[in-house]
Parts: sequence; C-alpha cells; structure tokens
Amino acid sequence: MATKTASGNHAKTAQPRLHQRANVIQEFGTVTHALPLDLEEPVRLEMTEQLNFLLADTMAIRDLYKKSHWQVSGPTFYQLHLLFDKHFNEQSEIVDTIAERIQLLGGLPLAMAHDVAETTRVERPPKGREEVPVQISRLLDAHQIIIGACRQLAKRASTLGDDGTNDLAVSDVLRTNELQAWFLSEHLVDMPLVKAE
Repeated sequence: MATKTASGNHAKTAQPRLHQRANVIQEFGTVTHALPLDLEEPVRLEMTEQLNFLLADTMAIRDLYKKSHWQVSGPTFYQLHLLFDKHFNEQSEIVDTIAERIQLLGGLPLAMAHDVAETTRVERPPKGREEVPVQISRLLDAHQIIIGACRQLAKRASTLGDDGTNDLAVSDVLRTNELQAWFLSEHLVDMPLVKAE
C-alpha cells in the first residue's frame, strides 16, 4: 500500500496487498507468439492440447502411485512401498517436463486437481484400500493409456515437424512408462516364494 509523503510522492510500505484479483492475462487453450520456434500457431495449438491430455493422465498416474504407496499392504509391502514412491518421483519429473513444454509452445498447462479430474482418461480408483494385485492392475491400465497416447502424439508431432514434442513423448514419457510397466507387471507373475514346483 502506498502512502503520500509531504512532497506529494507515494512512498512504499511493507504492508502486503491481500485478496487481489484481476483479469486473466492469457485464456486457457490459446498460445502466445513469444518465442521464435518456427512452428505455426495451428501446430502449437494442437500440440499444447494433446500435451495437456498427456499431462492430465500423467498427473493422475502420479497421484495413483502415491495412493498405492500409502495404502499398500501384505508380504510385499516393503518392496512395493519403495517402488511406488520411486515411480511417483519419476512421474513428478515427467509432469514438470510436459508442463514446461506446453509453456515453451506458448500454451498453458493444466494445474488444478479438478481440471485434471475432468480431463484424464485414467479411471478413478475408490477412496478405500484395495488389494495389491488390484493396485498394480490399476497402475498398469494407466500406463497403457499413457503409452498409447505417447505413440500417437509422437507420430503426430513428427508429421507436423514438432521434433521437440516428438522427443519428449518418446524419450521422456514413453520410455519411462514402458520401464515402470515392466517393473510392475513382474509383480503379477504367479511364482512360488519358497519351494520350486
């Protein structure tokens, strides 16, 4: 808050300005022209839209990993508790990478939980605790959605000449999700624990 001094100038104070609201400076679903990317606006619009779908799915699987980390139980508790948290951290990095790519293209990334819930294609789990095989199956289903979306996005980005989005889809998102799906799926193999058959 500024106050007038004897000379008529406005002096600044350390008083915080609370409860501020103003007009939105960029509408969601639009792109700016700030960076010289050599990508036409329609390409950037399409890529930011598709990246936001991928972002919503990635935020959903990230949170599904944290839910599983908190709620896992049984004889494989320790291994899965650590694995789920490791995968959560890796998905968190992917969330940031996708969001930054959207911004680099001049768009706005989804950010709030209710927007993610409205957008994601990942099935919403119940609030309660589920058995370990169900937790893993849910995570594998989510990985399948993301892997399929990555392949489509990579092909489309390549067709449109957006090599950066193509690289992100393959190198960052697809490869990580494939590896995580492999680690998870091995936990659903029915093998004897003590005595071979």
